Amino acid sequence: RVKGRKPGSCLSASPIHTSESRMGRVLITGASGLLGRALMTEFQGATGWEVLGLAYSRAGGSLKKVDLRDQAAVRETVQEFKPDVLIHSAAQRRPDVVEKDEEATSALNVEATRTVAQAAVDVGAFMVYISTDYVFDGKSPPFKVTDPPNPLNKYGISKLAGEKVALEVAKDGAILRVPILYGPVETLDESAVTVLFDPVQNSGKTAKMSDYEKRYPTHVSDIAVVCRQLAEKRLQDPTLHGVFHWSGDEEMTKHMMSVAMAEVFHLPSSHLEAVKEASGGAPRPYNAHLDTSRLQSLGIGKTTPFREGIKEVLQPFLKK
Repeated sequence: RVKGRKPGSCLSASPIHTSESRMGRVLITGASGLLGRALMTEFQGATGWEVLGLAYSRAGGSLKKVDLRDQAAVRETVQEFKPDVLIHSAAQRRPDVVEKDEEATSALNVEATRTVAQAAVDVGAFMVYISTDYVFDGKSPPFKVTDPPNPLNKYGISKLAGEKVALEVAKDGAILRVPILYGPVETLDESAVTVLFDPVQNSGKTAKMSDYEKRYPTHVSDIAVVCRQLAEKRLQDPTLHGVFHWSGDEEMTKHMMSVAMAEVFHLPSSHLEAVKEASGGAPRPYNAHLDTSRLQSLGIGKTTPFREGIKEVLQPFLKK
């Protein structure tokens, strides 16, 4: 936001939504994360959006440092910015971390969601809570937005608890469930997809790769476009709310993803060994494919082909 403008100046003279060029204000939590950065880029590059990103451990640059567990700080920040849309993408996303530290996970995935949702309601903002395909057990895909969740691990359980809190507080808000994400990472271990590139490049060493659970790797920029389209649709139609799904449409195991990475860079893949049994660590759904028909019927969606997306993302990490 531009500081130092008087209330009567040109910036705030016209109320929101009056002109074509003015969409509104969007506040993004978890703005320093993989998805958060894509959301920031998408809204900042779109016409008429004023954007504020919140971060905590990685706050820097234009991001505002706010601890989402601090209710007063969250309330004050939201009241001051008065967003029309609030996208809550901050979460503890790593299932194996979640299994070990339930209390900290609940503080972020559930209690902070309540705080953020209440702050959104207080200023009349449309709340979008980012959730996961892990709320499903993976037994009878594809999963529709109306299908009953049945999470298998503590991560799925905590995100489902966050969903319930979000809709209980922000009754006319939205839940957007997404699958395994990848995109322009700062380090390869920032995404469960890109982390596979290390063993791919280390061709002198056999690497066991899960060839069991079916996943749908999805580019964060696609999710960001969907969030913007959903926000813009909501500003036109205030009745739009509830549960939505978006996902890439290519079914791949981690072994298939790693072989695809090798192929796009013409690297050997014979050292990548397909393991046909369930992955270790937190239990994971076998195939939690999300049915995206609700968003498609609204004319919302974007799908980046995996090979195209992953090549661009991994290029900076290719060993010369």
